[in-house]
Amino acid sequence: MLKSRSFGWQIAFVVLAMIRTFVDASAQEAVTDFKAAPPGGVYSFASSSPKTLPELVKPAPSADPANIVGHLFLPQGNGKIPALVLMHGSGGIYDAMLDYWPKLLNAQGVAVFSLDRFGPRGVKSTAEDQSQVPFAADVADAFSALRLLASHPRIDAKRIAIMGFSRGGIASWRTAVERIIAAQQLPDDLRFAAHIQAYSGGCSGAFRLIVKPGVFSKVPQLWIHGDADDYTPIGPCQVYAKQIGESGTPVEFLTLPGAYHKFDMDDQRRTTIRGAQRTRADCPLELDIDTLATHDRTTSLRLSGDALRQAIKNCSETGASVRGNRTARDAAGQATVAFLHKVFGL
Repeated sequence: MLKSRSFGWQIAFVVLAMIRTFVDASAQEAVTDFKAAPPGGVYSFASSSPKTLPELVKPAPSADPANIVGHLFLPQGNGKIPALVLMHGSGGIYDAMLDYWPKLLNAQGVAVFSLDRFGPRGVKSTAEDQSQVPFAADVADAFSALRLLASHPRIDAKRIAIMGFSRGGIASWRTAVERIIAAQQLPDDLRFAAHIQAYSGGCSGAFRLIVKPGVFSKVPQLWIHGDADDYTPIGPCQVYAKQIGESGTPVEFLTLPGAYHKFDMDDQRRTTIRGAQRTRADCPLELDIDTLATHDRTTSLRLSGDALRQAIKNCSETGASVRGNRTARDAAGQATVAFLHKVFGL
């Protein structure tokens, strides 16, 4: 068991109070860097909203600028520390990102930067309409957070990891794609030191990348998924993670028995989101990151135009469940701590 460190949680509770009383986080004064070593708090910073993956890998000046918000939780102390960026899913930022995960990780000496990417863009949830915020913008936000955290005097720029939940999981594993990393033109070989995907999306359908050597970086990945998940079913993610591992990336996969989607939320009731957009587990689509072309892997045919739009429509369904599960959350938390212990050398 790793040694716990004491820290003040007054800041965390202030932040939670701000969220729960609907304080407009986008009104925060924007920061351009953390060189002045700010304490924990809520900070607005610049990002962008590329609309498509091609725009993300070939950055264009036309990408819409955006300010997003990060909730920074720092453990006490003065030495260099690692950090973890948390990326929410389609439902937006939620209690566990401001309470459970920061408490758990600060106790291990790990800073946490929980991003609110929807609120500052005027969006509450994308569950029923994912087009409200481009998926490529999620990745741009993650890299903007990485640049900002790397400027903090207390944070070790070589030990910043990312953890994404559901839609945020897509951003997490996309930030491990070498072509996407190279397109960001990050300074000093800056990149995420590890990637954690919790009940990730994108394991089936047009988001899924054809896995071959060189597509993914060699930094470690941890996948965490409940076997009762009917929103992003576990099967495709098990297959996808295995393929990534076989291509040369160190991969671990934790299966949580009986856990549904969003098992880390506080609400223990099972809730059905009837209009939730989801992709069928058997969807045969996948994307070649080198050509940016979508293929049907059952026929090897390249799809575009009306044929691609019809295939995406055929893969789409609605309706899914979410349910918190404290036992599953604790297991996921311990697995995350153990994984970061190995990656960061805590």
